[in-house]
Amino acid sequence: MPHEEPLPFWLVNVPRDQWPAECPEFLSECGEKDRGIIGTLDSEYKRLTWDQVREIIRINRVDKFHRVPSDLRRYRQFTHRLVKEYGSILNFIVNERLQWKSMVPRGRPFEFEEDVKILYNDWPYGVDSNIVHLVIWTKFELIEDPNTDDLTPEARQEIDDYVQKTFCTSVKPDNVIWFKNWTSLKSVHAVEHFHVMLYGPDAEFINMITNGDVPMADKVS
Repeated sequence: MPHEEPLPFWLVNVPRDQWPAECPEFLSECGEKDRGIIGTLDSEYKRLTWDQVREIIRINRVDKFHRVPSDLRRYRQFTHRLVKEYGSILNFIVNERLQWKSMVPRGRPFEFEEDVKILYNDWPYGVDSNIVHLVIWTKFELIEDPNTDDLTPEARQEIDDYVQKTFCTSVKPDNVIWFKNWTSLKSVHAVEHFHVMLYGPDAEFINMITNGDVPMADKVS
């Protein structure tokens, strides 16, 4: 048997009749980490369980969250197009997803509903399909300690209180968890946000708090 060369990362998970002749532009600048993920078969990817998700957040290793390989490929293709069409991912988020005319908060953190918007994470991580991943966007800053790049105790308490009030009245507290990305991991830097993950929430509740939102991953081919 002749030795079979491994596929280039940019052909993995792509049907043979759709193989491009060369590496697509949207993948040409992938770092080593993304190349490794995209070059993995979806069938070999292990989705994280709820217990694993909770542990990753508990130890603050959110860098361990990855997308399913084919989803990461689609995400790279989508964001590449956004930059060309909107100038930046930020412009798309503010104008199309948030539709905020002003970024100036009306009041103190979490004081007014209009200063907060709950949407799906457009390109969720490779986790158990029973987990719903939301992003909480805010017009106000969530204060971080410049020495640690972590939230101040006051900001953490503000988020805790908001999450308890907003989610834990409809979802069991053990099935609710939140985190804020390290600065180095943020894909959108100029709009404040944090993440909430819910295990097995009621679909009507999610539809209500997101105002019928649909993640971009379900809208684009």
